[in-house]
Amino acid sequence: MDIEAILGMLMAPIILFVIIVAPIWIILHYRSKRQMNQGLNEEERESLALLANQAKRIRERVQTLERILDADAPGWRDRQ
Repeated sequence: MDIEAILGMLMAPIILFVIIVAPIWIILHYRSKRQMNQGLNEEERESLALLANQAKRIRERVQTLERILDADAPGWRDRQ
C-alpha cells in the first residue's frame, strides 16, 4: 500500500469526526461547564438543607449518648 491509499482510507473517518463528532463534543463540553458554574438548583439546595439538618440531629444524638455513657461508665473512652 502506498501513502495515497492510506490517506484515502483515513480521510472519510477524519471528515466524519470533524463534521459530526467534534461539534457535538464541544457543545456538550461547554454546556456542562456552564451548568457547573450556575451552582446549585432549588432541589439540590433543599436536599443539602435536609442533609445538614439530619447531620445536626445525629451530632446531637451522639453527644447525648456520650453524656449517658460518661455518667454510666466513666472510663469508656479509655477502653480499647
